[in-house]
Amino acid sequence: MTTRSLPDLCDAHADLVQVAEPLFRDFGARRAFHGPIRTIKCHEDNALARATLQTPGAGHVLVVDGGGSLRHALVGDKLGALMLENGWAGVVVYGAVRDVEVLATMPVAVRAVGVIPRPPQKKGLGELDVPVRFAGVTFTPGHWLYADENGLLVSATPLA
Repeated sequence: MTTRSLPDLCDAHADLVQVAEPLFRDFGARRAFHGPIRTIKCHEDNALARATLQTPGAGHVLVVDGGGSLRHALVGDKLGALMLENGWAGVVVYGAVRDVEVLATMPVAVRAVGVIPRPPQKKGLGELDVPVRFAGVTFTPGHWLYADENGLLVSATPLA
């Protein structure tokens, strides 16, 4: 998304978009990103996120529903490196991240609710590619996520 901001997209497609509540902070060096959605629903466990980010991202955005927990980080610099290696457009975490000083220097898009140094659990629990809901938005696999400094929105179809 290089020429149109989220306000422009909202103005042009108001009836097609869901706008997320402003819960998220930017942690990667990339502030604007977009792509089709993949989802993970997990709680304080990032094993499924790691496994997913090890696969080709093909410009997708990974949306991780960590239930809003701020007790364990779900993404850090190692997963940021996997995003870069495998072509993911970005990650949105309804939960916490860590290694933020490193993520800030990486050309990745990472949005999350908060920060904590505690590592995630690694039990492999969670669900992949199921609709998840938080921040007033339903994130459905295959729908499109758009983000920039103005916020985050979701559309069932790509927006021009």
